[in-house]
Amino acid sequence: MTYEEALHRAAAYCSQAEHCRLDVTGKLMKWGIEPEQQDLILTYLEQENYLNEQRYALAFAHDKFRYNKWGKVRIRMELQRKGIQTGVTEEALRSLDDDSYLAKATELAVAKLNKLHYSDHYERDGKLFRFLAGRGFEPAVVRKAIRQATGGQQACD
Repeated sequence: MTYEEALHRAAAYCSQAEHCRLDVTGKLMKWGIEPEQQDLILTYLEQENYLNEQRYALAFAHDKFRYNKWGKVRIRMELQRKGIQTGVTEEALRSLDDDSYLAKATELAVAKLNKLHYSDHYERDGKLFRFLAGRGFEPAVVRKAIRQATGGQQACD
């Protein structure tokens, strides 16, 4: 594949959905593009605003929260894994609404609570805590969500 073909394919790829540098680099490597040409293509895509780290981080954070029901810890970890700068990541996480964030954690806790088998409040709360923490919610948010889901009958206070 020539440089021009790769440039057009990469631009088309970035036009379809938001992607980060790591995603596009992976595609370019898969297409057999040399590292020097990869850098030129990535620079062009950034200059022409096909690639935008802030836009990608915002879209990623909102989509993973809304559709995958991930918490901020997990979203932060995934954005770091994709090479997004810490400042950009934190800005994207701040854009998530706190009320809907707690509401989503509570909604997940209620749904999980209906499926749980437990012998006492400690076991129940431990299972809910581990579940929500695994989804990437912070401990303070998890405690509030458990409190709301259980109607205040909480063992982990």
